[in-house]
Amino acid sequence: MIFKHRSEIDTLPAYKQGKPAPVAPGVRSFKLSSNENPYQPLESVKAVISSRLDRINRYPDMRGWDVVKRLAKEVDVAPENIQLGCGSTEVITQLVNFLAGSGDEVIYPWRSFEAYPIIVTGAGATSVQVPLTKEGTHDIDAMIAAVTDRTRLIIVNNPNNPTSTSVTDAQARKLLNSVPSDVIVLFDEAYFQFNTDTDTSVAMDLYREYPNVVVAHTFSKAYGLAGLRIGYAMGPEAVIEGMNKVALPFGVTDIAQAAAIASLDAYDELDMRVQNIVAERGRVVDALRKQGWVIDEPQANFFWLALGEKTEEAAEFFVSSGLSVRVFPSEGIRISVGESEANDVVIRVCQDLVDRGFLPADGE
Repeated sequence: MIFKHRSEIDTLPAYKQGKPAPVAPGVRSFKLSSNENPYQPLESVKAVISSRLDRINRYPDMRGWDVVKRLAKEVDVAPENIQLGCGSTEVITQLVNFLAGSGDEVIYPWRSFEAYPIIVTGAGATSVQVPLTKEGTHDIDAMIAAVTDRTRLIIVNNPNNPTSTSVTDAQARKLLNSVPSDVIVLFDEAYFQFNTDTDTSVAMDLYREYPNVVVAHTFSKAYGLAGLRIGYAMGPEAVIEGMNKVALPFGVTDIAQAAAIASLDAYDELDMRVQNIVAERGRVVDALRKQGWVIDEPQANFFWLALGEKTEEAAEFFVSSGLSVRVFPSEGIRISVGESEANDVVIRVCQDLVDRGFLPADGE
């Protein structure tokens, strides 16, 4: 039976979680499909989580003031400029719901984070998807040209998911200098800790200079708290106030809030893990380049193989070797940086693909 509903939802593909590690007889499997941190939580973070278990019968602080105040000190902003959410995805959802509705437009690069079209359509607004350049980077000029009087939000995904490319400071400033100051520009920086591009834009620097910047960060990636769901936004007080009004009540659990503070306390240890992941990323990409792959320098904890029409066929070789990767049919494969053993398997599979003639021809 078909029930009355919003017809535009029918046009949306449901968000698909990264596939679990495949089961292959006699092969150790690894999940490299969700850009997760391969490290287990720190013992200090585990201890804090355990200490909060006797509080799960109580609602958490809905505003998360302990975390908010701690973050405010970390980034040198007022607590009123910070908003929590169930990961940065929910923070972005709050922002879109506050800013945009029927008849309004939200501009973002495409291909990019797969939740964007779901969030925008869920708010009743219209997506304006601006194709990436052939190098997989934001087309800033095209994004500027897409702005109309219906534009309510522009999203910059830096580094971009899934292509792992960076937006430069000059590009970000060109965008901000070209759009109306009453149109919010969101910098979605879920992977910024892994970004080693010396020319990259730093969203918090822009936040201090421009009145219409909002920054989204998460504890899911570098801090390894993906399963606890906590992220945050920094923005103008009026925007944060509006986001709070449309936020999911009690969405961020007490355990997640405590784990976030413990993770901030353990910054040095977690930063070492980030550096190890960056080093592994470099090792893998260097090996693949020696095999003949053309890969732009990745700036997240994943990298992109542009395989075009060979994508789905190539993906089968990863699965049969015990690796789950993120497949974008007819476009490419996104591979998370995992444990060293997993990364060694990636290198071997990619060499096998080269031997089988899977390298894209020049110009493809």
